[in-house]
Amino acid sequence: MSGPEILKQNVGHLRTKMGAFWAGSRAVFRGHDLHADLRHLDWVELYLFGITGKRFTPAQMKLLHGILVYTSYPDARLWNNRVAALAGTARSTPGLAISAGMAVSEASIYGGYPGVRAIDFFLRAGQHVAAGGDLAAFVKQEGKIFGYGRPTPETTDERLPWLEALAHELGLDQGPHFRIAKEVEKMLTARHPRLRMNYAAMTSSLCADMGFTKTDFQVFRVPLFVAGMPPCYLEATEKPEGTVFPVPCDGVKYEGPPVRQWRSEQAV
Repeated sequence: MSGPEILKQNVGHLRTKMGAFWAGSRAVFRGHDLHADLRHLDWVELYLFGITGKRFTPAQMKLLHGILVYTSYPDARLWNNRVAALAGTARSTPGLAISAGMAVSEASIYGGYPGVRAIDFFLRAGQHVAAGGDLAAFVKQEGKIFGYGRPTPETTDERLPWLEALAHELGLDQGPHFRIAKEVEKMLTARHPRLRMNYAAMTSSLCADMGFTKTDFQVFRVPLFVAGMPPCYLEATEKPEGTVFPVPCDGVKYEGPPVRQWRSEQAV
């Protein structure tokens, strides 16, 4: 079927398996009545059901909540929180501030991109090992592996002991992908001690063990840092306008053309 024919078939129609609402009557969420069937779900559980179409066990939900909580830092110096704080100091709205902060959370070095690349690696590595392949050989041919190392002077990720302890407490630390994550850490730190596991590797491998696809994980982690943003925004609005991270002119290193003297037409 050609593109124009496909477009024509969809004019005036929305074909969906996700849901719909009828004003004054009901709302359907993935085939369930939102108010009658799903009203007792907490927000994260509903969010995940919307992403995956699956229901998670209480232990899995507790771990998934932990993943979100343990990285909620209200520090306006962090790249995404800084955006929210600058929006506050500019007197923008909270919706724009937090949306912008969430958008830049997909940064390629220390945001969403490494997590997506990490879970892609673990899913492929898991398939390779399950088929009888050698993990060391797989790692060697992979080249750059996301989820190890940290772009800070500290090599230890302070979140990991807490998250691993929670996974252990819940009996969710023995999955094949998490075991692979730990084995890969041993291989990489043998090459360089700075290549220790970071949050991207731990969260993505744990989520892979809970049945997440790469897309599932990418969508799940969208609000990963969001709880730390409102405090930064609100504190910025409580201070005088423009006083969060102001930059004086002499604080800018300019390397362009030198200052030029302009002559008026009368002086020519």
